Amino acid sequence: MKIRRIIGHALRYLLLCATAVSSAGAAAGSADDRIVVASKNFNESYLLGEISARALEAAGFSVERRFGLGGTLICYEALVNGEVDLYVEYTGTLSQAILNTPSAVTIEQLNALLAEQNLQLLAAFGFNNTYAMAVRREQAQALGLRSIADIADHPELNVVVSHEFLERGDGWPGLARTYGLTSAVSGIEHGLAYQALDDGVIDITDAYSTDGELKRYDLRVLTDDLGYFPQYLAAPLVRDDLPRRAKTVLRSLAGTIGDEEMQRLNAAVVFDGRSFADVANEYLSEQGLVAHGEVSDLLWSSLLANTLQHLKLTGIALIGAVLLGVGASLLVFRTPLAARALTYFCGLLQTVPSIALLALMIPLFGIGMLPAIIALFLYSLLPILRNTITALTTIDPTLIRVAVAMGLKDSEQLRLVYLPLALPGMFAGIRTAAVISIGTATLAAFIGAGGLGDPIVTGLALNDVNLILQGALPAAGLAVITELVFEGLEKLLLPGHLRRTD
Repeated sequence: MKIRRIIGHALRYLLLCATAVSSAGAAAGSADDRIVVASKNFNESYLLGEISARALEAAGFSVERRFGLGGTLICYEALVNGEVDLYVEYTGTLSQAILNTPSAVTIEQLNALLAEQNLQLLAAFGFNNTYAMAVRREQAQALGLRSIADIADHPELNVVVSHEFLERGDGWPGLARTYGLTSAVSGIEHGLAYQALDDGVIDITDAYSTDGELKRYDLRVLTDDLGYFPQYLAAPLVRDDLPRRAKTVLRSLAGTIGDEEMQRLNAAVVFDGRSFADVANEYLSEQGLVAHGEVSDLLWSSLLANTLQHLKLTGIALIGAVLLGVGASLLVFRTPLAARALTYFCGLLQTVPSIALLALMIPLFGIGMLPAIIALFLYSLLPILRNTITALTTIDPTLIRVAVAMGLKDSEQLRLVYLPLALPGMFAGIRTAAVISIGTATLAAFIGAGGLGDPIVTGLALNDVNLILQGALPAAGLAVITELVFEGLEKLLLPGHLRRTD
């Protein structure tokens, strides 16, 4: 049938588009020897990533930033798969959470294991950002809390730790076993934990020993009497094939940041309201690696770039979902069993949490635009498919009988009866899918796809409401504009008696 040929061509076109999107970044990177620098989604990792990126740029390298990736394993897998070239990792995290070899504690020992993955840990920056358990000083004094072991005497305390710490091998499970802790524990975004602690919403949380918030909120760090936490020396983790000169640049940063200096740099971002770029530039100028001068933070150019990237992600995903969703609906709507099965399958996809679906895409498609587009495409299918099938199967049977009596062929019935009468329902499904896609796309920042999720993720890391609003408000604006555009299209394409009246 003609419809089948059209759908076949459309699917092949979509496959070519997805392949082009996947290879575009790699082609661009290889064309100019671009170095891709990544970071995790907490403020110190952003800052060290920016320091590494600016040092490389000062040496003449072209750098692409993939900051705010959602956690340790996402960064590490992206590095192993060659989608990023370096990020700053911690020795304790490598040995305990990634390589699962607690006995490997030195950089030399770690490198012997990393060589199997064609990775290398360079010399450390100089500070030890170990984990710690923090409590409000007045509460610690009132309850006599001095060491982590004392938590066991107060199971009533509300212990809330970062999501990653909650699951890590060197996090809460091992800590609880070592110290015999029985407190109920739940998770929170690390950047929000300090404010919750200060507000009295929670009693104890995990902290990084170089966090500026420890002094700002006058917190007591509980003593690790049993030496559970290893050293967490921060160092650039790079691919072996990184240019030798780039490694030399990164090695020049070794031993230049002590614990107190790292606390100062973190505080400059979190409490002084300065950008990562400005603080990184100041640090590098003090080391004589870049010219001194404040870096301007161009809000409007950043907002425009993020918005265009957001539109690109949602636009490609939505077009693909419309082609496949409408096409598949036209193929199966006359077969109730097939229509129900297809709708149920898309409904199952909708039950998978957005961030989980994005994470599941990483082993198959890596990080960046392609996995984000595929996830958004899958989320957009259900409203389009369900509305289209419902619209096609609820057309007045009398009209269908009239069409048959007139001698119209199946393809003519589809073109002259089914599609015109089903258009309002199809538009409603596409409209819903577009708004869902715009909202869900903000999570794509966790896998390095960019868009309006970037300032939101950064704002969460810094507990900065202004940054969060820089992503949330434009996303809300795009959703409103999308509604208005579809309303205009309905007025343009649909006759008055078929338009929605709500």
